[in-house]
Amino acid sequence: MSDSNQNRKYDIIVIGAGPTGSTAAKALSEKGYDVLLAEKFRMPRYKSCSGVLIKKSMELVKKYFGEEIPLSVTCTPIDNRGMIFTTDKGKEYRFEQEGLNVWRSSFDNWLAQGAVSSGAELRDNTSVISCEESSDKVIVTMQGEKIYTAEADYVIDCEGVVGSVKRKLLRQEQDYITTYQTFNHGSIELDLHYFYAYLQPELSGYDAWFNVKDDKLVLGVAAENRAALPEYYDCFIKYMKDNHSLNITDQLKEEKWLMPKIKPGCHVDFGKGRVFFAGEAAGFLNPMGEGISAGMESGHAVASAICKHFGNTELIYSEYKKLASQIWVYMSRQWDFVGNMADTFSNMKLSVK
Repeated sequence: MSDSNQNRKYDIIVIGAGPTGSTAAKALSEKGYDVLLAEKFRMPRYKSCSGVLIKKSMELVKKYFGEEIPLSVTCTPIDNRGMIFTTDKGKEYRFEQEGLNVWRSSFDNWLAQGAVSSGAELRDNTSVISCEESSDKVIVTMQGEKIYTAEADYVIDCEGVVGSVKRKLLRQEQDYITTYQTFNHGSIELDLHYFYAYLQPELSGYDAWFNVKDDKLVLGVAAENRAALPEYYDCFIKYMKDNHSLNITDQLKEEKWLMPKIKPGCHVDFGKGRVFFAGEAAGFLNPMGEGISAGMESGHAVASAICKHFGNTELIYSEYKKLASQIWVYMSRQWDFVGNMADTFSNMKLSVK
C-alpha cells in the first residue's frame, strides 16, 4: 500500500462490498461524491448464502444498477421458482415467485464493479480496524498491506454481522445464529427449482434448508447454540432420506457462517455520530436469512439521505429513518408471517409484545 493512502480524505467511506455497501457506494458516486468502498476480503469474495435472489431483489438491482443481472453470475438451475415451507406441524406451504439462482461471489463482485464504474474507489483485502470521530470528520484506521489512516465526512458500515466497527462504537455484543451447510453430490426426489425451508424444531434450533447450485445438493441447519449443530444436521439428513429419498454419494465441502438473531420488535440501529449502519449491520434481515433486498434498500436509503442533507448529520438521520420505515414494515410483516406459521418463531408475531 503506497504512502499516498495515508491521511487520504474522502467524502464517504463505505465498509463492506456486499450488496448493501456496493449499492450505497454506487448511489453516492453517481452524485459526484468521493467514495472509498473498503472490503476486508479479496474480491471476488466468498459468502455463505443460499444465493437465491427473490423477485424483489431482482427488481432492486434493475432499479439501482440499471442493468439486468448477467448470466455469468448465475448457477444452475438458473431460475428459482419460489419457496416451499414445511411448518413445525409438518404442513407444506408453496409460494410461487420468480427468482434467480446466483453464486454470491460472482454476484457481489459484479455489484462492486458497478459501484466502481460510477466512480467509487474499491480497495479490497483491507480491514477497517476503527472509526473515531473528530470534530467534523471520521478518522478511519485500516489495514491492508500495512496499517494506515484515512479521513471522511461520513462512514457507512455495511460489514454485516461479522464486522467489529458497530460492536466497538456501541460497545454491545450481538446475539448470533450460526449456520452450517454442506455441498454434496447425490440425488433427491424434489423439484430442484425451489428453495426448501423446514421449521420443525427437531431438525434445527432455527430452520433447516435445501437447495441446489450447479448440481450440488446444499443442505443446512441453523441454531443459536452452535454446539447443537452436528446433532441437528444428522437429524435433518435422516429426515431428508426418509421423506425425500436423499442419497449423498460424496460430500464436497462444509461451511459455517453467522447471521444476527432478529428479536421481537425488529430493532434497528441506524448509527452513531457520523458512522451510519445499513443492511445486517443495522439489523435489517428477513426470515430465512434473506438479507439482500433489505441490504440494498437500506444502503440506498442512507446514501440518499446523505446526498440530500450532506453537512447536517441530524437531518441525515431523520431522512434515513423516514426512507427506511417501509423496509422495517416489510421486514416486520415477514417475521410475523413466519411467526404465525411455526411456534419456533411465535415470539416474532406482531401481536406479541
